[in-house]
Amino acid sequence: MSFNIFDIAGSGMTAQRVKIDTIASNIANINTTRQPDGAKGVYIKKDVAFRTIYEDTVNRGPSNFSSNSPDAQFDPRTGNMLINANVALNHGMLTGGVQVDEIYEADNAVKTIYDPSHPDADEEGYVDVPNINIVEEMVGMISASRAYEANATVAENVKTMMQSAMNI
Repeated sequence: MSFNIFDIAGSGMTAQRVKIDTIASNIANINTTRQPDGAKGVYIKKDVAFRTIYEDTVNRGPSNFSSNSPDAQFDPRTGNMLINANVALNHGMLTGGVQVDEIYEADNAVKTIYDPSHPDADEEGYVDVPNINIVEEMVGMISASRAYEANATVAENVKTMMQSAMNI
């Protein structure tokens, strides 16, 4: 098992960058009613799903980690008290970061508006447009940007701590 905070922070930054890129694509296509080849077809809003990366099962010898019990246990062979500290939350697995699980098309991706002057309007004056809310997209963009910054700050702080430790 390896614990590398730079890999974890980097995976978070990569995942948030994909989310920012997806949101930027949604915003750029907010009024798109045609496909890239020129055929009629509404742009479908996309969203990102993340997944935790699990490194390895916890293997700490004669302890209660495998049972995910919150109790401490005494090991008579070594004289140590083994305590299960927050391992039960993910069934004995250690997190190793995050990755993009999928980029999927959102539900209710199309809305119909009345605009008889639009070139893609039907004979009754209605046109299908992407159901993208600019406010929701901007909130998502700010949230992803802040999460990216937080991961960058973690990496920078760990680097500073390592440099300080080497100067001792």
